Amino acid sequence: MFKSLRVSALATVLLLAAGAAYAQQPAGAPPASNPATICGQPVPAPRALPPAGSGPVVYLIAPCFQAQGNTSLVDIQTYLYYIQAKASQPSQGVWVPYTEDTENLLREDFKRLWATNFLDNLSIDVEDYVFSNGVVGKLITYDMEERQRVKVVDFTGSKKLETTKIDEKLKEANAQIRLDTFIDPALIRKIEGIVRDMMKEKGFQSAEVTHEIKPVEGGPKLVHVTFTMSEGPKVKIRKLEFVGNKDISDRRLRRKMKDNRAHWWLSFISGRGVYQETKFEEDAERVLDYYRDHGYIRAQVGDPEVKVLGDSADKKTRWIELRVPVTEGHRYKVSSFDVAGNTVVKSEALKPLFKLQKGEYYSQKLVRKGFQKAQEIYGAGGYMEFTGFPDYKFSDEPNPSQAQAPKMLAAVDDKPAGDPSVDVTLQIQEGKQYFINRITFTGNTTTRDNVIRREMRLYENGVFNTEALKFSIKRLNQLGYFKPLEGPGKDVNVDKVPTADNKVDVRMKLEEQNRNQLTFGAGVSQFEGFFGQLSFQTANFLGRGESLTLSLQGGQRAQNYTLSFTEPFLFDRNITGGANIFRSDIRYVSQFTQRTTGGTLTFGFPVGRGFTRAFTNYSYQRVRVTEINTAFTDPLILARNPYLRDSLLIGAGGERIISKVSPSLIYNSVDQPIFPTTGKRLSITTDLAGLGGNTRYVKPSIEAVAFFKQNNRMSFGMRGEVEYVRTYGGTTDLPIFEKLFLGGEYSVRGFDLRTIGPADLQTGLVLGGNKSLLFNVEQIFSIAGPVRLILFYDAGQVRNTGEGFGWKEDIREIVTPPTPLLSPPLQSVSLSTCTPQPDGTCTIPAIQTVVNGQRSAFKTSTGAEIRFFMPVLNVPFRLIFAYNPQRGGVRNNYLRLQKAFQFRFAVGTTF
Repeated sequence: MFKSLRVSALATVLLLAAGAAYAQQPAGAPPASNPATICGQPVPAPRALPPAGSGPVVYLIAPCFQAQGNTSLVDIQTYLYYIQAKASQPSQGVWVPYTEDTENLLREDFKRLWATNFLDNLSIDVEDYVFSNGVVGKLITYDMEERQRVKVVDFTGSKKLETTKIDEKLKEANAQIRLDTFIDPALIRKIEGIVRDMMKEKGFQSAEVTHEIKPVEGGPKLVHVTFTMSEGPKVKIRKLEFVGNKDISDRRLRRKMKDNRAHWWLSFISGRGVYQETKFEEDAERVLDYYRDHGYIRAQVGDPEVKVLGDSADKKTRWIELRVPVTEGHRYKVSSFDVAGNTVVKSEALKPLFKLQKGEYYSQKLVRKGFQKAQEIYGAGGYMEFTGFPDYKFSDEPNPSQAQAPKMLAAVDDKPAGDPSVDVTLQIQEGKQYFINRITFTGNTTTRDNVIRREMRLYENGVFNTEALKFSIKRLNQLGYFKPLEGPGKDVNVDKVPTADNKVDVRMKLEEQNRNQLTFGAGVSQFEGFFGQLSFQTANFLGRGESLTLSLQGGQRAQNYTLSFTEPFLFDRNITGGANIFRSDIRYVSQFTQRTTGGTLTFGFPVGRGFTRAFTNYSYQRVRVTEINTAFTDPLILARNPYLRDSLLIGAGGERIISKVSPSLIYNSVDQPIFPTTGKRLSITTDLAGLGGNTRYVKPSIEAVAFFKQNNRMSFGMRGEVEYVRTYGGTTDLPIFEKLFLGGEYSVRGFDLRTIGPADLQTGLVLGGNKSLLFNVEQIFSIAGPVRLILFYDAGQVRNTGEGFGWKEDIREIVTPPTPLLSPPLQSVSLSTCTPQPDGTCTIPAIQTVVNGQRSAFKTSTGAEIRFFMPVLNVPFRLIFAYNPQRGGVRNNYLRLQKAFQFRFAVGTTF
């Protein structure tokens, strides 16, 4: 209503500007035949007359919207901007002549107005108005009808296709209808085509998509656009056959089809068997790739023949037979391989990349891999436009000049007695060498530019090294400060500089992740039990890239207090420096409580230009063991395990002082710290304790981790770790908290914490060992957003001094009268067989056992895990369901067995 009043008022102003704001009419009245109205408004009498005897003049100009009630959606001033014709101003004695130039100007106005795409209809009308003195005035009307404007958009008619999926697809295709924009018939047709293709991908080959446009209240030309989807029967493949293949079986070719495969008994889970016509070309290309990888360079796959077998009883499913014609052609062996067109890199350096051997069958896969390696070499030198293609010269081609790329050749069915050969020449187009003009970053609202630049391996005015760009992207992703960058074309734009012939600008679009966490939360895990925490943690303190952690955590089984600070670029050099002070109390159920107070200093530096860094840590800890279960201090147990007394420092205050230095070498190319998908990590560490304190030991360990990305939603991860520890000097035995155990959510998930390791044979007390071996395998599925489904398999074993690793171990059965099994809470054993000694210890008869078979030396666990990111805890939260196939124990159940099935909560990641 407001716009209507405004437009009408403006139209009136236009009229009055040329007419009478009259207090007095001039002599003489206009002829009665003159138009009475213009644009719905009365034509005003002129305030003054043009000079008598003059030619035609432009009297009034009026923009009109009569088809829509003289109201407009677009501001009237916008239209006046495009109207260049001018009206006379009688009150000021200014009269604009109407000439041929005026008509040309009106034509230009028409073009300008129509080019705005605001209008559905436009006409310019000129009428005569005769003044009382006989001079002709021109009334010019711009009669406009605006295009309809979208108020509501919806999709109806199908339950199989969600609106959110449609919106995502339209966004990818840049085909969204934005609200409050004009109707675009071409865009509507495009959307219908996209939605129709989406329906066909779901198997609805007869799907139809139509639209309806209905007016809505709220203003003129406002409409509601409804897209209606008609599914029709869903087309499914009952039988898939290849016709014309002789050397390659149907079974092998079917395996290469990804989207169009025959229906089978598990289709209700996998969805396999739906005919997807729009994706057949991709399937055909996979079949062709398979042929070309095996020497059939001229193989062809034709359009499929679809034979309808019938509809289901409810008419919702239509069964078809899909017959795919194949022409194999000859299988070619490589006669020679050469490269041409290269000037920057010598042929001697390029040819070995392609691995094509004379006399071997041609393989397009080898050519493709070689070309990728060649791209990397040229890209490292700044030749980002490097490209190439294989040129073929076939021995069975009558006229060698007719040899072309395989897709342009007609296949030959009449095969010679022997395999023909082919000369392969890789035609190379190197392109220009490019240099970097500017490197800019957007979206880093917190992180400073210098923090980002120090991770870059590209430099302004240097060569545009495409491999260094990939390396830089990986380094930035490893920081975890930003949402993962996806590489050139998405989050990284490389644009040629218009004013320079061989320079590019690199622009990175970053999106900050909140690395500053002030959290209060609670949770549960096997390690901590029920716990609450209050912490401030940042991996990007003040945007400088520094790490600061202040954490207070208390729970049933663990209390941790930590203050740490790390500077990754100490003194503005690529050197890591850090300090950490902490105190932790950990209660191992039914065993003992370990209280540790200490601090750590860290120093690190890069090794080479890759992902390898060397670290040296110095740690000073005071460790006290308290609340020791009486089973550990029982003379009978101590007698059977003579070093246990020294391990627990019984009679010496129960405190260990550990002063150690830990050099380590770490290679880490894992792409993301929270949810990794690709990369490797290798850690080699040695703890050397004995630089002061009362405990001396050496503890080397090696850990190897690898992640392999299978596709956008799947990745595979695995870890292997081996540890060894031994005492030296005056330390008789390792403290029990430094002995090696496995079990828990960070090693073998289905086993309780510290339950895998050498144990007292009669009572089942796990006393730990001095060497361990651990393997973990994970198949990771990305479900949605921060949620992951993980299938895992864990295996590990721990051995003591004098024992070696192996696949099997003896099953020993106790033949002497056993001490009763100790179950939580552990109870003291009877001392009836203990002979007291002067030093307070006792001696007991040796336990008699016999070997009664063998079992796996590894303790294993397998199952599934749901892992999702918890912003409150700033770590992944885990729901673990595990089955333990090899659980250990001895005959007669004198050792407590781990449960076969286990369910638990946890936080963090296994590796």
